[in-house]
Amino acid sequence: MTAGTGIRRLDAVGAIEARYDLVIIGAGPAGMSAAIMAAGHGLSVLVADRSREEGGQIYRGVATVPKNRARLLGSDYEKGAGLAAEFRETPCDYLPNATVWFLDGTPQIGLSAAGESRMVSCRHVILATGAMERPMPVSGWTLPGVMTVGAAQILLKGHGVVADGRVVLAGCGPLLWLVASQYIAAGHPPALVVDTTARGNLLRALMLLPGFLLSQFAGKGLSLIARVHCAVPVVRAAELLSIKAENERRVLRYRRGNRSFETDFDYLFLHQGLVPDIQLAAAAGVRHAWSSKRAVFEPALDAWGVSNLEAISVVGDGAAVAGAKSARHAGALAALEACHRLGCIDSKTRDQLGRPHRRGRHAARRGRALLDRLYLPTPRQRQGDGATILCRCEEITADQLRDTLSQLPVRGPNQLKAFLRCGMGPCQGRQCGLAVSESIADHLNASMDVTGYYRLRPPVFPISLSEIAGLDL
Repeated sequence: MTAGTGIRRLDAVGAIEARYDLVIIGAGPAGMSAAIMAAGHGLSVLVADRSREEGGQIYRGVATVPKNRARLLGSDYEKGAGLAAEFRETPCDYLPNATVWFLDGTPQIGLSAAGESRMVSCRHVILATGAMERPMPVSGWTLPGVMTVGAAQILLKGHGVVADGRVVLAGCGPLLWLVASQYIAAGHPPALVVDTTARGNLLRALMLLPGFLLSQFAGKGLSLIARVHCAVPVVRAAELLSIKAENERRVLRYRRGNRSFETDFDYLFLHQGLVPDIQLAAAAGVRHAWSSKRAVFEPALDAWGVSNLEAISVVGDGAAVAGAKSARHAGALAALEACHRLGCIDSKTRDQLGRPHRRGRHAARRGRALLDRLYLPTPRQRQGDGATILCRCEEITADQLRDTLSQLPVRGPNQLKAFLRCGMGPCQGRQCGLAVSESIADHLNASMDVTGYYRLRPPVFPISLSEIAGLDL
């Protein structure tokens, strides 16, 4: 790297240096913020990301998006352009279109890009892997025409593509309302929004209303929902029953109260919240704990984002889903701690520089507790039932899982692999992990911390045998 020349964009792993002070995995708001802070204090930095451009999911394509598309995506999206521009002026190495398939506490990293893999060493790692959509197992969710709200938004952000025909959105969570609003702004309002937020959640969330009204989420969130209600029919407090393909028809069946309804669709977008993407952190040996408030596993971290593996920090939505603003501050704090641990700054300087970021992160998280409580899916919504496929890779249904649990002494998801192969497909349990673990915990009447999660092994993402054979070990 040449200081002061901005990022050095790499197109192959062969261009990577043998060793860095800091490797940042993920180029979303947390990763970009961490790179800016760390490189500014003289650390040699490599940023690796799976996407072709910086920005992560929230700011996908923000550096090159046409202005008219940026406007319809909203002001929060447009704010990412400034951060992306600052990142491009940062003296660091940047490897897009890269897959990190190995990480340990040494730390050593296995990187794959353009069909070639390489092992890279560094002194510290910051994981900024972001969030993923919580799987929404409902009968028929694997049918053609059914996709996640996040996938629909990726097409809109990255390519300006909206789905043709009759589009229905179903589920719960802020992203559901955001994408409905973005479709309205694009001139393709959904035909229907089916809101599955449980009635009881609203009552439980009311006690958190005063704090929420003082937060950044209140005005924007309420106006977003109002905009959708004005333009689109909305069904509240619904329960999804099934998705069917009947001859030329695609039908969503749902229930509200004691009455059942159905609606045709050409495309159905499902969503029930975001969860931290813990796959790489868990494979590296980072300790995680179950959050009953959010029904997710989250890494156990100190105040600076450092895990039980002292050379690995976890930041942003990959640590706890709180949005882009919080992620930016968390990335800066983790970078300051890395600079301190690697001898660039003393503790007094670290604390002084970190103070405004702590305040900013606290302000950005204000009101989040209400959203977590309001949009928490019920156990049934999270686990599925009957013939609903839970493990998409191996096509294992909820009934098959529960029958196995009742017949065999299964104590956890890793033991279950021997009987049903759940978690052994290409997705490595990303789609079924939470549902399988919760189903086992319910059956055993045990806590999720006891039941645990899949024991993940490298490669965390599939790579070819030729790549492994070509490694210089």
